[in-house]
Amino acid sequence: MGTIDPKYTTSVTVSGGRLGHAVSDDGVLDVQLRTPKRNGVNEGTNPEQLFAAAWAGCFGSAVHAVASDAGIDAADSSVTVEIAQGPDSDGGYGLAAKILVSIPGTDPAKVQELAGAAHQLCPYSNATRGNIDVEVIAV
Repeated sequence: MGTIDPKYTTSVTVSGGRLGHAVSDDGVLDVQLRTPKRNGVNEGTNPEQLFAAAWAGCFGSAVHAVASDAGIDAADSSVTVEIAQGPDSDGGYGLAAKILVSIPGTDPAKVQELAGAAHQLCPYSNATRGNIDVEVIAV
């Protein structure tokens, strides 16, 4: 992978780990972090949700770009990223992802093709490629 020419840089500082508090450098993001919901109680956002939201937003922009290049209107498209976290086969912990892409009114085979192209373009997909299992599915 080559060196990037940064067009945007941001930072988030977390104190307290998974049971902590996250604040972005500009203060726009300011959330309590908690472990995933247990016993029906959700006391805050968890890191997996934040990662899924960031990836889905980025992937959605990639879908718009590749659809536009193909002459397809993706204004009503949606991207859902499911993140699974748990023990891995090496005795540590890992992640897996499922990316669900919808472009209403577009042939499912074409949506799958565009989703595959978006997966090659998206910086989050590029950052995780080869590191976690990822499934990209047209819905």
